[in-house]
Amino acid sequence: MAIERTLTILKPDCVRKELIGEVTRRIQEAGFKIVAMKMTRLTKDTAGGFYAVHKERPFYEELCEFMSSGPCVPMILEKENAIDDFRTLIGATNPEEADEGTIRADFADSVGENIIHGSDSVENGKKEAAFFFSEAEVVANKA
Repeated sequence: MAIERTLTILKPDCVRKELIGEVTRRIQEAGFKIVAMKMTRLTKDTAGGFYAVHKERPFYEELCEFMSSGPCVPMILEKENAIDDFRTLIGATNPEEADEGTIRADFADSVGENIIHGSDSVENGKKEAAFFFSEAEVVANKA
């Protein structure tokens, strides 16, 4: 199986709840290697650009408002089968539907404030990673 990359974002609710360390620990314990990481604050326009795929959805404005409400921590992660394994680790978007022990089941408050983002495909992972990081900011996997 090939190494895949995925983008995650520890969302503003994760940062506000001071869960960066705990969530990052869980990610690393699940075998993911962090190859890029930074703290940033999105503007409404920047959040709108990232979530442009959802522009016609009813939750778009609320999502942009939330994602620009405070700092967030985007990371590029590497692992074999990264996309599927990460989606399993974080759980369903709705924390009430997330499996016990997943990040969202343990820490998220609602569908709208669900702690963490994870790419849904290898292709989207590449696009999303490029939104936050230049190639110069990504550490090569030496494993």
